[in-house]
Amino acid sequence: MRLYDTHVNFHAAQFAEAGLDADGLIDAARASGVRGFLAICDRWDHRDRPLVAAHGRHGVRATVGVHPHHAKDHLGLTKDDLVRHAEANETIAAIGECGLDLHYGYSALDQQLSVFRTHIEAARITGLPLVIHSRNADQVMIDVLQEAWSRGAFRFLLHCYTSGPELARFGLDHGGMISFSGIVTFKAAEAVRAIALQTPADRILVETDCPYLSPVPLRGRMNIPAHIVHVYDALARLRGEAPDSFAARVEDNVRSIFPGLVEAP
Repeated sequence: MRLYDTHVNFHAAQFAEAGLDADGLIDAARASGVRGFLAICDRWDHRDRPLVAAHGRHGVRATVGVHPHHAKDHLGLTKDDLVRHAEANETIAAIGECGLDLHYGYSALDQQLSVFRTHIEAARITGLPLVIHSRNADQVMIDVLQEAWSRGAFRFLLHCYTSGPELARFGLDHGGMISFSGIVTFKAAEAVRAIALQTPADRILVETDCPYLSPVPLRGRMNIPAHIVHVYDALARLRGEAPDSFAARVEDNVRSIFPGLVEAP
């Protein structure tokens, strides 16, 4: 099977502290059947880090964006900044990670909204998909996306889905994709599994969001891309699909939204 991890935080301090770099993480994952990786950007001032992870590696692409936790530090970011960076680097496959997080509140809501809207405009201009983080912000997220959609369509992915059915329905109704992480293996994640079961076959993606959220049976350890095999297995069982058929469907979805991830031989 050919597997794809659509959300890897290669920049995370946990990897560096453990002596792990992109080369080692990618090699270990490829040995487990992983063929494509999306290296996530979390801060504008760290925008070159995912490019380093992607440079010269088949099937590895990068994003550019600001996580909502860091919105307060990037209030001057403009859509032109994002567009220029994306257009100057062919390895950039998406805008983000960006969005809203009302769980931790590291940045105020008005700051998050301002920076998120900037990303939406950049995604619309470039045509690149938007990688959206949404936590404890379902209705606000729906309102923001609805308002933005009224001014023109854009492609998007709801990453590491933990929100409710209303946001999932909105995303699917507007052509979005939904990505699931190791959370689907957690005992208390019945609501997430219900949404994963109901997500159409042509809209589902898989990710680790590593180094966070290691799936069962590895929960409690630092997550790495190689662990995505457990997420694929859990989702295939949940949906009653043969593992190879499910993986093939996901590969088609990856090809449609992040074609560069499917270049690996």
